[in-house]
Amino acid sequence: MATVIGAAGGDRLHVVSCNVRYDAGAGVGTPDSWADRRPVLAAFLRGERPTVLGVQEALYHQVGQVAADLPRHYDWIGLGREGGGRGEFMAVYFDTRRVEPLDYDHFWLSDTPDVIGSTSWGNTIVRMATWVRFRDRRTGRLFAHVNTHLDHRSEHARQRGAVLIRDRIAGFDPALPVVLTGDFNAPAETSEAYRTLTGDGVLADTWLAGRRVTPAWGTFPHYGDPVPGGTRIDWILVNRHVEVLKVAINTFRVDGRWPSDHTPVQALVRLAATP
Repeated sequence: MATVIGAAGGDRLHVVSCNVRYDAGAGVGTPDSWADRRPVLAAFLRGERPTVLGVQEALYHQVGQVAADLPRHYDWIGLGREGGGRGEFMAVYFDTRRVEPLDYDHFWLSDTPDVIGSTSWGNTIVRMATWVRFRDRRTGRLFAHVNTHLDHRSEHARQRGAVLIRDRIAGFDPALPVVLTGDFNAPAETSEAYRTLTGDGVLADTWLAGRRVTPAWGTFPHYGDPVPGGTRIDWILVNRHVEVLKVAINTFRVDGRWPSDHTPVQALVRLAATP
């Protein structure tokens, strides 16, 4: 398949969000096999060349393998959600030739967000977010990239997690451009988590703000055929300091093989000048 957005030129940044699906040990030759999916994901990333990439569900060995499959000028920041290398990562990868990390941290989606591995709201799986504050080497502009994964079962946990993420972003410098990537496990435009994050103009849905260069596919085909007009549970949101130019939901496959049970989502953006 042809590149959909590709490397960002000029003052633009290419943001990608991708739930890579954790390595469940599925047998080679099955749709869920990481050994079979990994080279497809690598081919996708080599073609699209994101400036920043937020992944969800990656286990520690997958984080390293994705890093190995990216060009050598990429790096990453992340932490296992149970601490150290334990559990899934919300890792943020970045093109070091283009952006420089200035600060980063992690918080857990709970009533004690600074406690590693904490849960509070009825979710049995630990949920967290990772954020990185970057400087664009090309323009000198600053921005924050937040990456998360909301709970897949508890609606209460999704709603509380969205409130916490919204409030944490509100605590950033109000002049700082912000990009939020994630698997939100909730439908765009109709869910309470979406309304929390996009209400009152806090953040905007890039899919509604930019020029669409792909059809409106659902983002969870689960290794099946792409679903036109399907539910979007993977989003890229931005604040008012980010201009959205192009957006995509990428159904990239190699010989029918998907890189994940989710589709990657992409946005080409431009940052407002940093005061």
